[in-house]
Amino acid sequence: MKDGTSFMGIANYGKIMIGNKGFEFFDKRDVRKYIQIPWEEIDYVAASVMFKGRWIPRYGIKTKKNGMYTFASKDPKEVLRAINKYVRSEHMVHSLTFFQVIKRGLKGRFSKKR
Repeated sequence: MKDGTSFMGIANYGKIMIGNKGFEFFDKRDVRKYIQIPWEEIDYVAASVMFKGRWIPRYGIKTKKNGMYTFASKDPKEVLRAINKYVRSEHMVHSLTFFQVIKRGLKGRFSKKR
């Protein structure tokens, strides 16, 4: 169990638990606020990697039906290694950097339309 933050609307602080059934987040103050994601429901995990892998500020879990859930934790590398035991490595990806997002937007904006 690791300390973590969920970025669903307003940031919620709580605990992240990784078990053999799925990924779980529990809010510290309100036990009714929790997120449970079974391993079968996870499409891919995207990690925001900075400084050549030395710092991972946050990571997102994209589900097959409900969209993207974004989290941060005290030791993200350890959490991602634990997730990698249950999610195949092909489904663990790096998220786009700020400049890659800008480049894609400009490329799409100014490309010729057929």
